Amino acid sequence: MPQTEHEPRLIVETGLDLRVAEIIEPVLASMDFLLVRVRMLNQNGATLQIMAERADGTMDVEGCEAVSTAISPVLDVEDPIDKAYHLEVSSPGIDRPMVRKSDFTRWTGHIVKFETSIMIDNRKRFRGKIAEADADGFTIERDQVAYGEAPRVTIPFSALAEAKLILTDDLIRDALRADKLAKQQAANQNGEEDDE
Repeated sequence: MPQTEHEPRLIVETGLDLRVAEIIEPVLASMDFLLVRVRMLNQNGATLQIMAERADGTMDVEGCEAVSTAISPVLDVEDPIDKAYHLEVSSPGIDRPMVRKSDFTRWTGHIVKFETSIMIDNRKRFRGKIAEADADGFTIERDQVAYGEAPRVTIPFSALAEAKLILTDDLIRDALRADKLAKQQAANQNGEEDDE
């Protein structure tokens, strides 16, 4: 499993969302959580949606509550949002945004949909299965190949504008398996600490 601690995000917010991200990211890091995404939504008045996860990729209700409790006072002090809002902390979900290089390594073999900031192979929107990923970029096997297009295309991380996993039965199965494994490892670590 690649080390995700302090790994910078490839895809970051702009404007107010970025300001909020800069305020809360150090708080999350100190608690061993990774920020996935910040988004201000105009629903129920206004909702500040924070997606986060533990370094092992898990996130539960307790984690969401802990993050919410920790960032609320910090946001109150810094006060970046000039109106009343609801704070909503959630896990990235199974069909998650892909924001770090390690996400692409971790979810190799699954279908991703993404946009690039520059034209690659005469297009900016892609969809396909992640075939491989390294430090510089990732390669997909396209699931809809137009005439004259290569079945595989390599995307440099520097060109990525937005990406998310596509929900499939395989993804659900692998996500549930990974979650179960992470919980077992956490339980084992806690068990070892109790023995000391």
